[in-house]
Amino acid sequence: MTSLQPWWWAALPVLLLPLWWHRQKRQRTAAELLATARFLPSSAPQQRRIWRWTEVLLLLARLLLLVALIAWLAVTVFPWRGDTVLVAPGLPADWVEREVAAAGMAAAERLVSDVPALDRLRRDEHEWRAGARILVLARAGTVPMPARPPRLAHHVTFRLAPAAAAAPLTHRVVVAAPADRLARWQALFAAFGSAGARYEIAAAPDARTELVVWDRPEAAPAAWRAPHWWRAGPLAGQRVVAGHLQLAYADTPQGRVWTGMPWPPRDGAQAMALYAAWQALAVPPAPYPLPALALAPAGGSRAAGGARADWWPWLLAGLFLTERLLAHARRR
Repeated sequence: MTSLQPWWWAALPVLLLPLWWHRQKRQRTAAELLATARFLPSSAPQQRRIWRWTEVLLLLARLLLLVALIAWLAVTVFPWRGDTVLVAPGLPADWVEREVAAAGMAAAERLVSDVPALDRLRRDEHEWRAGARILVLARAGTVPMPARPPRLAHHVTFRLAPAAAAAPLTHRVVVAAPADRLARWQALFAAFGSAGARYEIAAAPDARTELVVWDRPEAAPAAWRAPHWWRAGPLAGQRVVAGHLQLAYADTPQGRVWTGMPWPPRDGAQAMALYAAWQALAVPPAPYPLPALALAPAGGSRAAGGARADWWPWLLAGLFLTERLLAHARRR
């Protein structure tokens, strides 16, 4: 209940209704045994009222149904958040204070969360009251630009801190080649590393290996595994064009085997073409980062109903069906 509307507890007195319905009065006559009542004056019988519980299972079903209904209404219907600052973890404290003061939101609620801001807003925008302002503070390059402009029901402002210096990527590559060709492969990956990444050449694959270059006539050990393999030979498998090279790949138990590349590249042009093809095929594209901007409320858009709205009605329907079945069984 901590994530629900703060005044959800105001509806809890409704739970007293089924408690009252399921308390039953029972009257008993208190009589005294006498040898004879001939000479005693007449008097009304003494009665006592005794409270007892009835249909405990039906009572529990009705209580659960009311609790689920209160929770659903609290989380999906009644907004409660006002002006809010969404802060990504790890931001400089002085920069956060400057941006909050510049936006005039020093008194606003602050939420620190590693959930992407746009995902959080799409999922939980129903929590904010109409007219509330939302300030999103994140680091540059960490918020991806969506394919379409976000349509939100509130005024949302994005402010981005300078991006932290990224550590150079390290790619682990296994090269199995004769001694007279190994130097050429090492020079090729050293040239690849001039683009900013770092390539480690190893003799055997491990869990971090991304690529195996098999430049030997015999078959590779069956225990070797890697996501990608380069092998000499004719084109075999699904054909694809990348970096002005006609390549082919086939998925095997050892990994995806690529054929058709220059073996090994003889000059800079072939090395450049192979590098471009490898980047296009094996390296996933980086998302375009969202710049600092301010989003006005989209006309006609409504706040999302929350992640719980997908399955919460099914829970309510199940509890209601259970309550009706128990009530019907009581009447029989």
